[in-house]
Amino acid sequence: MGLIRPSVLLLALAMASPALYQYLVAQDLDLAETLARYLIAVPIAAIMLALFRMVTAGYGREKRALTLQNAQPPAPPVVEPEPLSAPPN
Repeated sequence: MGLIRPSVLLLALAMASPALYQYLVAQDLDLAETLARYLIAVPIAAIMLALFRMVTAGYGREKRALTLQNAQPPAPPVVEPEPLSAPPN
């Protein structure tokens, strides 16, 4: 689980945006509380995105496998050997 991925940090920032608003604009919250809420949001965002990646990991694989399977050259036709006939007496 990647906690330092940019997508995780941006999602955590979005989740903690009410606390950031209260700290920066309304000034109702202190810095320690704001950072604590952001740090709590980071592992939650990482879990959410990991679950999302697990759910969507298989999409497109079947189509890609079929494309690769169709891209292989066809096997040469199998030629049956003719039976050996006995020489005439």
